[in-house]
Amino acid sequence: MLVLLLSLLAERDRLLAEHAAEVAGLRAQNAELARRVARLERLVSRNSGNSSMPPSADDLPGRKAPQDKPRRGTGKRKPGKQPGAPGSHLAWTEDPDQRVDLFPEGTCECGAALEDARDLGVAGSRQQVDIPLAAAQVVQHDVHEAACCCGRVHRADPPPGAGAAGTVTYGHNLQAWCVFLMVAHAVPVHRCAELIESLTGARPSPGFVHAMIIRAASAVAAANKLIRSLIILAHVVCADETPIRVGPGPKSRKRYLLVACTRLLTYYMLGDRSTETFAAFVFQDLDGVVVVHDRYQVYDKFPGLIHQLCCQHLLREPGRALARTGQPGTAGPHPRIEHRPRPGAARGPGPDRRAAGARVPARRHPRPVPGAEGGRSQAESLPGPAGMPA
Repeated sequence: MLVLLLSLLAERDRLLAEHAAEVAGLRAQNAELARRVARLERLVSRNSGNSSMPPSADDLPGRKAPQDKPRRGTGKRKPGKQPGAPGSHLAWTEDPDQRVDLFPEGTCECGAALEDARDLGVAGSRQQVDIPLAAAQVVQHDVHEAACCCGRVHRADPPPGAGAAGTVTYGHNLQAWCVFLMVAHAVPVHRCAELIESLTGARPSPGFVHAMIIRAASAVAAANKLIRSLIILAHVVCADETPIRVGPGPKSRKRYLLVACTRLLTYYMLGDRSTETFAAFVFQDLDGVVVVHDRYQVYDKFPGLIHQLCCQHLLREPGRALARTGQPGTAGPHPRIEHRPRPGAARGPGPDRRAAGARVPARRHPRPVPGAEGGRSQAESLPGPAGMPA
């Protein structure tokens, strides 16, 4: 009897242990599912009103479109031009590029020809701003030779960009149009070639148009290097990374365009959102620089940066919290927003935390490049045109 009771108790303990393990597994699974559901709800609640998503993604399945903005005319501001805003109009030109005299044609009611009538002067003037029709012209450069009295023969230099003798090339203006349409206005290669043919009559091949991007990049390589150095020496830099579609296939098509800019300069780089790409961009060389960004986690991996969250993202956070929970978020600073005073600034109460009489040492400007000989700055190590300081 005792042996039977002990076996029953052992069986009960085994079942309880199995049930406890099963309950623990179900609780862990439930916690994982709750985490995934919360993440999906957070992703679904994102739209163009509370995140950086484009408006074109608001109508995707499962997305909740942002609330409509107040219709025009319902607020205090009236539609149209606001008081004090600069206006625009076609101003009269006192010195036009061309004057066209128009005289009456035909015959008078009396039967006399109006071309023989006496001119009484200008009765009224009208001006039109128009673009002249421009057709591509074939310009042949004949390089001549001249013999000096001493017997030496001299040959004229061909124009810049011209090919070898007996060849045909496109001029700089047409090349500039190709780069301008593709880069500044994102016109595809084939459409760029067709557009140039429609406007000028010249038909460059798509291969030539596409190759202009590499040639233009090589031409501005020195300028890009100088822009990067000047941005590194700035005190405040705005940074962002924007998805962009490049390449032939869907997998290699999505890349990121990294941007670092100041009020006067902008530097671009095509890559991804990895730490390696960010380090190769400009952030590895920034030290003590205020970087305004969108709170992407890779920025935190560079200890020399002083972080400032973009004000537009600060305005989106309450809207995202409301869309996710339906309740206003708890007021308080974001955990990644911090104030890091510059060296020499004392902490203390009051609007000015610097101690009385304390001097803040000036920032080294320009900043020396690590490993550079003689402590030269990065801007000083760049070659520049004659007469221009490096």
